[in-house]
Amino acid sequence: MRSGSSVALLHQETQPIPEPPYERVVFDTSTCLELLPFRPGRVEGVTWRLLQVHHDERGWLCELFRQDELQADMQPAMAYLSQTLPGMTRGPHEHLQQTDAFCFFGPAVWRLYLWDHRPESPTYLCHEIACLRKPTAVVIPPGVVHAYRNVGEVPGLVVNCPNRLYCGEGRRDPVDEIRHEDDPHSIFQLFM
Repeated sequence: MRSGSSVALLHQETQPIPEPPYERVVFDTSTCLELLPFRPGRVEGVTWRLLQVHHDERGWLCELFRQDELQADMQPAMAYLSQTLPGMTRGPHEHLQQTDAFCFFGPAVWRLYLWDHRPESPTYLCHEIACLRKPTAVVIPPGVVHAYRNVGEVPGLVVNCPNRLYCGEGRRDPVDEIRHEDDPHSIFQLFM
């Protein structure tokens, strides 16, 4: 420090890190070894939000996404609904450009698997597993490998509102998807 200079300390309020709206799956030591080259940890850039379900005498209603709650580059370009049977898995796969905006509904219980496969990410090679028991919205950016499994006893519904059209305008483009589930030697394995 130069003589005569002063340092002003900035007072910053520390905000508690909010607990995620899911149950974290804890890895034991032997499982950590099976994950290599990945390590347990939260994946940066994935956003989580409990969905608010409003009930009345007619049934229920739930807002999935709002334009004022998503960045412009994450606005949905299409939507689809899928049903996943108990014990069945979708993925793992990843997208090079597409952001997925999933809404996991019950009555199933879901296990969501995430692997950060983005070399530029501060959480590169982190692997996260979440157990979703309540309706939850999860936005997954490009380069994050993901899979989900219905670990419940009844079929479950998932809505996805990706920010890219499947196969592009008029379904004329290549699919933006690397399907790791088709490779029996893939490093993206579901251990739990």
